[in-house]
Amino acid sequence: MLKIGKDLKKGQTIQIDDTHSRAILICGKRGSGKSYTLGVIAEELFSSKEKPFIFIVDPIGIYWTMCLPNTNNNSSLPVKVIVPGNPVFRYSKEIISKMEELGVRFQKVSLNPADLSPEAWCNLFDFSINEPLGISLYRSVQRLRKTKTFNIHNLITHIQKDVLSQDKTKEALINRLKMVIDWEIFSAGSQDMASLFTNEQINVLDFSVIDPGAYGLRNLILSVLCQDFFKKQAILRRKEELNIISSCKRMWLLIDEAQQFCPHGKSALAKEILIRWIKEGRQPGLSCVFASQQPSSLDNEIISQGDIIIIHKITNTDDILAVNKLSQDYMASEMKIYIRYLKNPGEAVMVDDEKERVLILKVRKRITKHGGEERIK
Repeated sequence: MLKIGKDLKKGQTIQIDDTHSRAILICGKRGSGKSYTLGVIAEELFSSKEKPFIFIVDPIGIYWTMCLPNTNNNSSLPVKVIVPGNPVFRYSKEIISKMEELGVRFQKVSLNPADLSPEAWCNLFDFSINEPLGISLYRSVQRLRKTKTFNIHNLITHIQKDVLSQDKTKEALINRLKMVIDWEIFSAGSQDMASLFTNEQINVLDFSVIDPGAYGLRNLILSVLCQDFFKKQAILRRKEELNIISSCKRMWLLIDEAQQFCPHGKSALAKEILIRWIKEGRQPGLSCVFASQQPSSLDNEIISQGDIIIIHKITNTDDILAVNKLSQDYMASEMKIYIRYLKNPGEAVMVDDEKERVLILKVRKRITKHGGEERIK
């Protein structure tokens, strides 16, 4: 059971049952406690008896601080930071050295170009497969994937030799691919994604080191990782059902600023697998927590699938309308009425659809340092 806070009315400890797969939605405007609550759930998961794999997607760079204790206590948790590309390039030797002194471990993640479908390559650059740039890139990737492994230089060479593409198209593609080389996230050969993660540490995928506008790079990496995890977890679950020895452990995916990966009314490279995760993850033991300060910008498939909803203070009209659609028949009032009772940071409306209950809670204090606190002079 995950102890996340206390009922403000009754004073009772509020717990979330984690003995089976869950889908949790956390909403709240900036400073309301949304990211703080996600951290509390991560702390509780790490302390649970089952010790599931905990995978935090961190677009802001605030969860590595879980290796530090909160004020006036000595508690901290082991943290592994998963870095897209070379950690020294993404940070600096000085920063890495200092964080390692604090107990943080670093792990580089790299992608095999051949693991990406031709469609994914086109989506990375927002190319249409019906236009010259998309047609040329699609054709080259499709042919090279038959070799099972290739690098970016191979792709550039293949495009240069493509007699069906115009010189102007080739030049535009090659310029973009040279930029991809500078990202330092692609390498020939496949990396075992599952080996990057351990249930002995909090695994934090730090996307703050990647510009959110760098094409679809954040989404691309998350898509590849989640597809790999989903496939392997489904196989392990099948082995377990057949009484074949396997190491099937539950996995929790926690995503902050989830609207970046599952935007409403827009396509994104990671969107399809994340929707599949929340809709089909129960059987293979996959749980998820999606947090967003803009619920109106989050895809409806994500919002509607949550069996636990935690809503901190929100004031934007569109966001209020989005969460108000989650009002249920067993609730005494509409969601927007409950939100009006929230006065302080850390307070939230919690809807447990499984138990058909709604309450207002105060999220418990973190045992580890919250990296999202505002800097005050």
